[in-house]
Amino acid sequence: MEYIINALPTLLKGALTTIQLTALAIFFGFIGGTLLGTARLSKLWPVRLATRAYIEFFRGTPLLVQIFWIYFGFPALFKTLGLGFTFDRWTAGVMALSLNSAAYIAEIVRGGIQSIERGQWEAASSMGLNSLQTMRYIVLPQALRRMIPPLGNEFTTLIKDTSLVAVIGLEELFRRGQLTVATNFRAFEIYTAVGLIYLALNLCFSQGFNWLERWADPNQKVKKKGA
Repeated sequence: MEYIINALPTLLKGALTTIQLTALAIFFGFIGGTLLGTARLSKLWPVRLATRAYIEFFRGTPLLVQIFWIYFGFPALFKTLGLGFTFDRWTAGVMALSLNSAAYIAEIVRGGIQSIERGQWEAASSMGLNSLQTMRYIVLPQALRRMIPPLGNEFTTLIKDTSLVAVIGLEELFRRGQLTVATNFRAFEIYTAVGLIYLALNLCFSQGFNWLERWADPNQKVKKKGA
């Protein structure tokens, strides 16, 4: 316990970086995933094809490879073009996590939208709503409720995936643990502490999504009014 307590301030600083990484990746990933998910249902086949290619690429290749591709690959490509462009570790980490998350969220969004009965679209059309208004006011609010459980799974997975940015030297929770082990050689104690902190973060996220799921459930609201 002595080694864990001594390392705790350093590990908590890394945990804060992990939370920041996760929050930014969720924000950009959700925006990108929503756009990709709706584009996936476009009537224009070039849009559908491009969207599907993006999704298949980021879902079909390891996140670790994508991190190296962005941090090392892009600068090397720009260098061959005579451009001295590089990413810092933070930008590369956020970009890789966001792009990867957007691909998975896109499929969640697509599935959520397609789960809404066709009659909802027809009813909205009979009321004079166009496609954009139908999506905004009728379909998305219902689809979002159905998307909450898989989104919760994706976001908890994302917290664990932030550990992969340690390979480019970004000092999040796992990297801080590695550096601590390199100084005190207490691998079992430190990595146990790292694992417990990840577990605590995921439990907090899971409880938050469980509450959100109950809050968005119309049946729960009816029961409260009846009570």
